[in-house]
Amino acid sequence: MQSHTVAPRRRFLLVFDKGDDVLASLHAFAEEQAIRGASFVALGAFRAAMIAYWNPATKEYEHIAVDEQVEVLSLAGNLGAGKIHAHVTLGRRDGSAIGGHLIAATVFPTLEMQLVETAESIVRGTDEETGLSLIKRVE
Repeated sequence: MQSHTVAPRRRFLLVFDKGDDVLASLHAFAEEQAIRGASFVALGAFRAAMIAYWNPATKEYEHIAVDEQVEVLSLAGNLGAGKIHAHVTLGRRDGSAIGGHLIAATVFPTLEMQLVETAESIVRGTDEETGLSLIKRVE
């Protein structure tokens, strides 16, 4: 296990609009604000999403299309050095839930996100054993 002390720097409330591409909009915001490290949580709804399950046997993400209106019960993640890592739990009309790694999503009607920037940069690198982009250091 690694341990890093990270100090909060700025806090933002992001309110996404109908039709926004969540990851593209978040990436653009982070670039505009020169954010190199942050964590976030959000809730709202999507009209469609693509999530994924990482299969350790194949070392590949298995994509799962969510082609329906869903509630964002929880969206959590971090970003650093231009990379976004997010997991999401989505609620369906029948009350069931599906979740995984967020690959893509379109907002409808809104998504409300609390983003906390850290004074430190989050640096990811490829883990040789898994091939995943994992946090290597905080600087």
